Amino acid sequence: MYKDLLKQALAKFFLGVILLGLLIFLPAWSFHYWQGWLLMGILFVPMFIAGLVMMANNPDLLRKRLNAKEQEAEQKTVVKLSGALFIAAFVVAGLNWRFGWWVLPDWAVWVAAGVFLGSYLLYAEVLRENTYLSRTIEVQQNQKVIDTGLYGIVRHPMYMATTILFLAMPLVLASPISFIIMLGYIPVIARRIGNEEKVLEEGLEGYAEYKEKVKYRILPFIW
Repeated sequence: MYKDLLKQALAKFFLGVILLGLLIFLPAWSFHYWQGWLLMGILFVPMFIAGLVMMANNPDLLRKRLNAKEQEAEQKTVVKLSGALFIAAFVVAGLNWRFGWWVLPDWAVWVAAGVFLGSYLLYAEVLRENTYLSRTIEVQQNQKVIDTGLYGIVRHPMYMATTILFLAMPLVLASPISFIIMLGYIPVIARRIGNEEKVLEEGLEGYAEYKEKVKYRILPFIW
């Protein structure tokens, strides 16, 4: 069982590396796009380490994170919209670097990389706090409401972390144009959250009370 899980994890990991590399470097038409290599490094090295940690300590969580097949029709639409945004943002970033349309200075790229890594730490903390985290919208057997730690501040700290991560990506790639494209992720994730909360409120005992206790979804004191 663990051998199959390891094969699945490695296959998805290397497929992700190849696909992102193609999306970034083909439009740039150069391997000298160092911002692209920077993003690949800060994205995939921590991801690989996190995968090894989950494989050793919590293989069930890793299995859940690898399952990306949505059952909810609403979420299937959200996944398609998110995928289109990512493809557009990465391709435009490569073209932006190639033709020099609007390229951020190096210091801004490094600041964005720092924000990205900080958000990765936040992401890791959420995984530590909530072992029910699946990539799909579902209510799992014996699932309980988590209301401590970051979940005592906002209802969806995972989406808080990933939103920051995703908005930082185009800035690491030195492309403000791609950042503008990626802003479209905000209404997409809002749509996902709305549907997810409906599913959880209907199927997870205590979630309605949790919503009353923790008022904010992903931004404390704002939303």
